[in-house]
Amino acid sequence: MHRVTLIPGDGIGPSIVDATVRVIEAAGVKIQWDTVEAGMAAIDKFRDPLPLNVIESIKTNKIALKGPLTTPIGSGFRSVNVALRKEFDLYSNVRPAHSFEGVPARYKDIDLVIVRENTEEFYAGIEHYIDPSRSAAETIGIVTRSGSERIIRYAYKYARKHGRKKVTTVHKANILKYTGGLFLDVSREIGKQYPDIKTEDKIIDNMAMQMVTNPYQFDVIVTTNLFGDILSDLASGLVGGLGLAPGANIGYDAAIFEAVHGSAPDIAGKNLANPCALILAGVMMLHHLGEESAAERIENAVSAVLKEGKSVTKDLKPAVPVGTTQMTEAIIAKLR
Repeated sequence: MHRVTLIPGDGIGPSIVDATVRVIEAAGVKIQWDTVEAGMAAIDKFRDPLPLNVIESIKTNKIALKGPLTTPIGSGFRSVNVALRKEFDLYSNVRPAHSFEGVPARYKDIDLVIVRENTEEFYAGIEHYIDPSRSAAETIGIVTRSGSERIIRYAYKYARKHGRKKVTTVHKANILKYTGGLFLDVSREIGKQYPDIKTEDKIIDNMAMQMVTNPYQFDVIVTTNLFGDILSDLASGLVGGLGLAPGANIGYDAAIFEAVHGSAPDIAGKNLANPCALILAGVMMLHHLGEESAAERIENAVSAVLKEGKSVTKDLKPAVPVGTTQMTEAIIAKLR
């Protein structure tokens, strides 16, 4: 029996979390869920977007499945997602982009993984106004050698473990000569230690263009925090959208699994949300827990439902969609 912290989240979070729990339990995995609230739901109840009991639960269980949490734009509290990554030093954000047969997309047979540094650079939260009238603001992006070393080494180890052939480091060292330069220097040093894996580097703007024009040339992509956030959304667009984009936040002592997409409050409670991104994050979590058979069965069930195209949500089939509940039930039926 595994014990996992469960954070329902905001907006569509509770509905897709419920869907994911149902699918995992239908696969026969025994999990004791420790349900805690964070984000807007916690603000309403505890006046704190990240209550202490959430931190304590993850410290105890070492693993969490999290629904999307709303981050106010331009004001309000800081991102709870970022706070959790910093609290548990979840330095590696792994975001695969994988094509599914039957899903309308610009490309077929895409299979790439973005490994994003998760705790440093412009997401470190070091920012302030520089004058009393708030007419100018400053954000400081911190890139350290130790932070660069561990995320780049993680990418190479991931590539070797999963039989990947190439690692591409993405940077902006032509302009950001110190921060980008440090990241690139470390990448080249570590790349030499993995002669069995092809290494290359690309400047971020060229990388974005190359991913759109020929994504097949890439395998594992490692980059800094901001660039990784942007490129992973771009990658999801290549395979059919954020509804199919899972993510894992990995540290030395804890791991949190989530969908890449946001809380979509405009469709909350309407039975419209695509549950696949979080279900696939659940698959990543099961692999992490050593539940390989169940993980493969769930992914195969999701693939089968997507391939048939009969029981999929509006983002995948606008003409004749089904709701979140119906798609979940279709996936469970394939499992059985």
